[in-house]
Amino acid sequence: MEDSETMPGKTAVESSDAEQQAVATTALVFSEEEMLDEATLMQLIDESLQELVEGEVVKGRVLEISKDEVIVDIGYKSEGIIRAAEFADEDGNITVAAGDEVEVLLERCEDKEGNVVVSREKAEKMKVWGKIEDAYRSDEIITGLVVDRVKGGLAVNIGVRAFLPGSQVDIRPVRNLESMVNEEIRVKVIKLNKRRANVVVSRKIVLEAERAEEKKETLTKLIPGNVLKGVVKNITDYGAFVDLGGIDGLLHITDMSWGRISHPTELLNIGDEIDIVILNFDPERERVSLGYKQRMPDPWVGVSEKYPAGSRIPGRAVSLTNYGAFIELEEGVEGLVHISEMSWRKRIQHPSKLVEVGDEVDVVVLDVDEDNRRISLGMKQTEPNPWRLIADKYEEGNIITGRVRNLTDFGAFVEIEEGIDGLIHISDMSWTKRIEHPSEVLQKGEEVQVAVLSVDAERQRLSLGLKQLRPNVWDKYAEAHQQGQVVEGQVTKLTNFGAFIELDDGIEGLVHVSEIADRHVKNPADELEVGDTLKVKILKIDADSHKISLSAKEAESPSHAPELEPEVAAEPLTKYEQDGKVSLGDVIDLSGLGALSRGTDEESGEGEESGEGEESGEEE
Repeated sequence: MEDSETMPGKTAVESSDAEQQAVATTALVFSEEEMLDEATLMQLIDESLQELVEGEVVKGRVLEISKDEVIVDIGYKSEGIIRAAEFADEDGNITVAAGDEVEVLLERCEDKEGNVVVSREKAEKMKVWGKIEDAYRSDEIITGLVVDRVKGGLAVNIGVRAFLPGSQVDIRPVRNLESMVNEEIRVKVIKLNKRRANVVVSRKIVLEAERAEEKKETLTKLIPGNVLKGVVKNITDYGAFVDLGGIDGLLHITDMSWGRISHPTELLNIGDEIDIVILNFDPERERVSLGYKQRMPDPWVGVSEKYPAGSRIPGRAVSLTNYGAFIELEEGVEGLVHISEMSWRKRIQHPSKLVEVGDEVDVVVLDVDEDNRRISLGMKQTEPNPWRLIADKYEEGNIITGRVRNLTDFGAFVEIEEGIDGLIHISDMSWTKRIEHPSEVLQKGEEVQVAVLSVDAERQRLSLGLKQLRPNVWDKYAEAHQQGQVVEGQVTKLTNFGAFIELDDGIEGLVHVSEIADRHVKNPADELEVGDTLKVKILKIDADSHKISLSAKEAESPSHAPELEPEVAAEPLTKYEQDGKVSLGDVIDLSGLGALSRGTDEESGEGEESGEGEESGEEE
């Protein structure tokens, strides 16, 4: 390539005017002397032009301009002819006129036709190469225009086409190199090979040098509390990086606004120039924490006085979660309405069922924790509490109608009014039956009459009963039967500790194994079978706990005739009588020690009644 020719030497040709004068003077001398022939004259002319050197840039004067050619006199025996295109600008206009002095490259002093071969374009390139070499040696900064995106980087016009690697474009990686096309940039030459016309430049080196100078000045200003100007360089989901001048700082999203923002782009854009507060600076790691909201007063200061508990205020829903809605009371101050505080009556599965982001709502302040920046709010408190109305409306013992809304293992929820549920506990469903699950008695959606047992407005609880609609058969049975009375029943169940006897519809009593016969009984099944009819004596009736203690062997004794016995104070229930489980004490109470006691009494001549003897045995 012609671009890879040797470096230009110094221009050593005298001006064309002086050369022409020398030729004219020589011709005049020869004319006067008329002694020299034509050959001698040409030799003298050649000697006068012997300083012209091929490959050097020489000066010449434009003699004539035509449509396609420009004739230039360089002081040689013939003029140089150059293509007009070499003198044209981007619009195709010729940039020189006749008489203008120009620099051209003398390629050959004479071609086959005897013409001088010169080039304006090559002369300009050689001049540019000279400047590039000087900039390379002196480490100077030059300006270039990005003209194209090429593989691995950018093409930059610095007079010649140079290569700017992608890694040298900026201090940080640039994702979109195409955006820099047609941008004028400042670079340094980092590699030069003129023979191969290869030039590599770097913009990163220039930026790093400039940044180092800016950094020295900026470091003196990085004092917590200082307000500096910065430019937003990059934005992430968690914040923005701000160029403070030679050093970047992080503005976290939580320090952008006292209010709620979902993404930094809601406030900032790349390239924005902003005032920023220095929050912290770590000189060793050169990390700077920045604040944007700190330019303004903290809205939480004095919030407890501004929003006292119990006050009703307007707000705007700014965020919804599974557990509630955040309500903005003012910019930077938000409170939480828990899902349980949204409605007295409606069963809210998600806050979106009642409120949407952006809705204006009235709320009541429930609690303020200024130190932890928390405000508890309520929406249902803006309306009367229906549970207080329920407490006034329904009294204990009232019979009301409701709809079974839900069944659980422990009971059934019955809706008596919109949003007001009461609980029928499984133990309040039947006086006599052992209910394993509420579905044995009730179905979901069924309308049912219930009795009001209690109303707790503060805890929002309503206790209902199903069995209370009917008389308590245990009370009825206890009134009709007395301790010591002999009755007849049917064996319904045998266990290793005794036999259960059905005395009446839904009324069962227990004959302990020790009360089956006078002799020792190891297994009740050896003496009894389910379905057997058996006479038993009532040892004890506890209507409240629905338990009756019976004795078969006492019913067989001669003194089994029922007698009215004086009322005695109720004795403490045994553990079995309380929960149906047998303890050692229960075994002793029901093991026949009463009989032994009676035998002892008879031997001593006291002759007490059998019922009294049983009571004595129980006391022992």
